[in-house]
Amino acid sequence: MNSPPSRPGLHLNTAGGQFVARSRDAEALTLCLFEGDRETCLPMSRGPDGAFVLEVPGLRENARYGLRADGPWAPDRGLWFDPDKLLVDPYAIELDRRFAYDDRLALPRGSGVDTAPLVPKAIARALAPVAHAPPRFHPGGLIYELNVKGFTQLRRDLAPELRGRVSALAHPAIIAHFEKLRVSAVELMPIVAWIEERQLARAGLSNAWGYNPIALMAIDPGLAPGGVAEVAAAVAALHAADIGVILDLVFNHTGESDIKGPTLSLRGLDNRTWYRHVAGQPGVLVNDTGCGNTLAGDQPEVRAMILDTLRHFALHAGVDGFRLDLAPVLARDHHGFDPNSPLFTDIARDSVLSDRVFIAEPWDIGPGGYQLGAFPADFLEWNDRYRDDVRRYWRGDRGMLGALATRISGSSDIFGAKQEAASRTVNFIAAHDGFTLADLNAYSERHNEANGEQNRDGHGENFSWNHGVEGPTNDPAVKSARAASARALLATLFVSRGAIMLSAGDEFGHTQGGNNNAYAQDNATTWLDWEGRDLALEAFTADLATVRVGFPAIAGPAFLLSDPRIADVAWLALDGEVMTPADWLDASGMELRLTFAGGKILSLRFDRQDAKVSIDFEREEEIR
Repeated sequence: MNSPPSRPGLHLNTAGGQFVARSRDAEALTLCLFEGDRETCLPMSRGPDGAFVLEVPGLRENARYGLRADGPWAPDRGLWFDPDKLLVDPYAIELDRRFAYDDRLALPRGSGVDTAPLVPKAIARALAPVAHAPPRFHPGGLIYELNVKGFTQLRRDLAPELRGRVSALAHPAIIAHFEKLRVSAVELMPIVAWIEERQLARAGLSNAWGYNPIALMAIDPGLAPGGVAEVAAAVAALHAADIGVILDLVFNHTGESDIKGPTLSLRGLDNRTWYRHVAGQPGVLVNDTGCGNTLAGDQPEVRAMILDTLRHFALHAGVDGFRLDLAPVLARDHHGFDPNSPLFTDIARDSVLSDRVFIAEPWDIGPGGYQLGAFPADFLEWNDRYRDDVRRYWRGDRGMLGALATRISGSSDIFGAKQEAASRTVNFIAAHDGFTLADLNAYSERHNEANGEQNRDGHGENFSWNHGVEGPTNDPAVKSARAASARALLATLFVSRGAIMLSAGDEFGHTQGGNNNAYAQDNATTWLDWEGRDLALEAFTADLATVRVGFPAIAGPAFLLSDPRIADVAWLALDGEVMTPADWLDASGMELRLTFAGGKILSLRFDRQDAKVSIDFEREEEIR
C-alpha cells in the first residue's frame, strides 16, 4: 500500500484506506470502526514525522469511524486524554447525524461513561473536485446574507422535504427571488456541523445560527443530509444564474467551550496545541471570542487545518469565497494582531485560494480586537462604522451629515489610509447579529427575554429608535413613519460605494420582535414569514437593486472622488447652494450631484426631515 499522505484525515484508495492524525501529547491513538452497534478498534502508530498513521486494507466508502486518544489526564496542565471519549476526526468531511448536547460528554475521566453512543460518527468519502472558475461576486455587488433553515423553513412553494435544507437554494422560486434583488452572491451563515451551547440545551432552546462548530469540514447533516455533494449541487445551480456563494466559517473557537464543556474532538485529541491558553497557565483557556475557548491560529497545525478546510470547500463545493467570523483571532499571536500573519500570506500564495473572495469580520473581544481597515488589501471587511453612522443620521442625531457623506463615498478615512485605489468596505445596515431593519426603527431597546439570559445578552447600544411607540402599533402615523425610515435606510445602502450586504428578510420587513441576539431562536422568530411579507417594500428594494446595477456611477468599489467616470462631484445643501461648515454640522440633509462629461447629471438627495432619499437622473440612457 502507498505511504500515508501527510495531510491528516482518512484517505481512500483502491487498496483500502489510509488514516493520519496528529497529536503532540497523546501516548496512543486508536481508530474505531463501527458497523451497526459493533465497534472495532485499531491501534495507530506514530511515524517518523510525529503523526499517527494506520493503513486499513479493504476499507470502502460509507465506513463509519471515530478516534480514541490516551495519555495523561491533567486538566490543570491542559491534558484531557480519556479513552472513554469517542472523538470526531477534525478532518471528517461527513457525519452520520447531528451533534446533540449531553452532560455526559463533559464528565471527567473515570466516570465509566463511554460516549460512543452519544457522538456522531464520521463517514468515509472519496470526493471528486468541481471545476475551478473565477468568483461570481462582482465589485460593488450585493451580498445577501441568509440562514438556510430560517430562509426556507416557511416557504410553501417548497416541498416539505426541501424546507430547511441547502438544496432548497437551487429551487427556481428561490433563485427567482435572488434575481429579482440582483443578488451578486449569497452568504450562507454557518452550515458546518455544530452543537448546542449547554445553557440552551438545558433551557430547551436550540441554536439557530450555527456559530458553535465541532467538525469544521463536515456539513451539518440537518442542513444537508447529502453532505458536501448536496452543497456543490446547490452552488452549481446558483452559478448557472450567475450568483456566487460565500460561506461564513468559524475558525475562532469550537463548541467544546470552556473547561466545563464537552470533549468531542480537539480537546481530547491535542488540547494544548489546538487551543490558546494563558501564558504560564496551560490549564486556563484564553477567551478572546466570548465562547469559552479560542483556537490558536498561530500554531502550524491549526493554520494547516484552516487552509485545508478552505481548500476543501473551494475544491469540492465550488464556493466563491468565505466570510471569516471574528477574524482577528486568525492573525493573533502572543505579540498581538498581525495583518501580515502567516495564514494571510499562505492564502494569498495558494493556487486554489488566491482568487477567492475573503471577507473579514474585523473585530473580537481579545486584546487589540478592533481591526477595521487593518486586514490585507485583498480582503473585504464588514464596516460597522457605516452601519452605526447611517443609523445615527436617520435617527436624527446631530452632526452626522459629514459622516454620512464619508460612508456613502466608500469610507476613505478607513480604507484609504494605505493609498488603496478601491474601498474594501462591506456596507450594511443590519446583519444577523443585531436588530433586523424593521426592528431598528420600531424598538429603542432590545427585547431578548426569550433567550433566557434576563435580557442581558446582545448589544446594548443599537442606535435604534421607535417613532414614539415601542414595538407593534396600529397607529397609522407611526406605521407610516416607520415605513418611510425603512425605505430611507435601504435607499442609502443601495446608493453607497463599495460592496453592500442585505440581511435576508430586510427587503420585506422581517421582524424578530425586538430580539437583537436571536441565535437561540430556531423558531418563528428567525424563520422568514413569506406569506406575511411586505410586498410593497420588497418591490421598492428590487427597484433600488435595478437602479444600482443599471448605473455603475452609484456602485463600484472605487472611492467616490477617484472614480474616473465622475468628472465633477458637488455636495449641495437642500436649497441647492454649496454646503457650508455650518450645514455639515446642523443641516437635516444634502444633495450629492455627480456631473458627467457632456453635462449629464445624477443627483442623490438625502432629506432626514422627510425621511427620504431621492435618486434623479438627467438623460439617464446616456450614463448607463
